Amino acid sequence: MKKLFLTMTLALATIFASAQFMVVTTINMPEDDAEWEMSNITDNMGIGYQLNDKITIGAVKNGDNYDLFGRYNINDMYISMQSPTDSTDNMMIGIGYSVALFNKLYIEPNYSMRMKENDDGERSGEFKLGLAYRF
Repeated sequence: MKKLFLTMTLALATIFASAQFMVVTTINMPEDDAEWEMSNITDNMGIGYQLNDKITIGAVKNGDNYDLFGRYNINDMYISMQSPTDSTDNMMIGIGYSVALFNKLYIEPNYSMRMKENDDGERSGEFKLGLAYRF
């Protein structure tokens, strides 16, 4: 049992020592008469783990719930998918671009749209602006 515990601890330590984590958020525009607040930046914060140079997985806050997300990187562009944990009805797919602002801070404009049509037969798409910090 001790060997199993030590092996698991060593494996996890190795994963975290060579890990590339990233903190992501999406900036929400305030309503018509509302002012900018810190909640416009912090409402959709999440953390991701970069498995390799191409694939990132993680979780992001979406209101009171958390969504799972995945990214496939193609140079500075990426294809993303975000899905709620309770159902796949509101799954979103999108494309974005990472622009380095400073050393490890990136601004990420992206466009996402729903995978399923709503009751009116439309798929609503959104242009969003995100921030990412990789460490």
